[in-house]
Amino acid sequence: MSFQVFSVPPRKKTFWELLSLNTKLILVNVAVFILFSFLLLMDKINLDFIAIKPDNILQGKYLWTFLTSMFMHGGFLHLFANMFSLLFIGGLVEKLLGSKRYLWFYLISGLFAGLFFVIVSYIFNAIGFVSVGNSVIDLTKDFGTYAVGASGALFGLVGLLMVLTPNLPVYVMFIPIPIKMKYAAPGILVVLWFISITSGMMIGNTAHLGGLLAGVVYGFFLKNKFPKKSVLISKHFS
Repeated sequence: MSFQVFSVPPRKKTFWELLSLNTKLILVNVAVFILFSFLLLMDKINLDFIAIKPDNILQGKYLWTFLTSMFMHGGFLHLFANMFSLLFIGGLVEKLLGSKRYLWFYLISGLFAGLFFVIVSYIFNAIGFVSVGNSVIDLTKDFGTYAVGASGALFGLVGLLMVLTPNLPVYVMFIPIPIKMKYAAPGILVVLWFISITSGMMIGNTAHLGGLLAGVVYGFFLKNKFPKKSVLISKHFS
């Protein structure tokens, strides 16, 4: 008796399967922005259902906004700036961590950034007002402010690179010369904080700081767990 062996041709991957995880995250951000913008425009939902607001969270309301706020943005310019940054920064981090680890890290960084924003807002709201010279600074603003955007997760990626690739040359904003990541990361925070203070723009500085801290902590964790690989990565991107 003879047997014939039939080889099954490999299944062709779909277009979605061929995309990198980082590209998928960008597309999801764009799709969610369009969907939520449409629903808001049609008055099907209100901002409380999407954006994170410390006052809501501390009342136990709209807890899912820790997640939804990460994928919503305040406008096309906000979306473009974050997705353009994610295209380059996220692509590098995905290669360093692998897709699965990168996804979890991205989500946890964003969630921690939101939690940090809520906690700091609560503390500042309890303090109230602070006098600095002849000026009075209102610390209660963030408590009733809505926050959206992928910036918290993005700063998590930046914080990780700050530890694993401290000498990686990067271009920041409109500066024509490259700056080492270890200087660029905190520098961006300082610049954004200065812009928000001087212009009165609502920028989620505490969320950015929370994301950065999450990235730095995870970076040192990986550096201690994989010391040889960390040294090789640092040298390669110097």
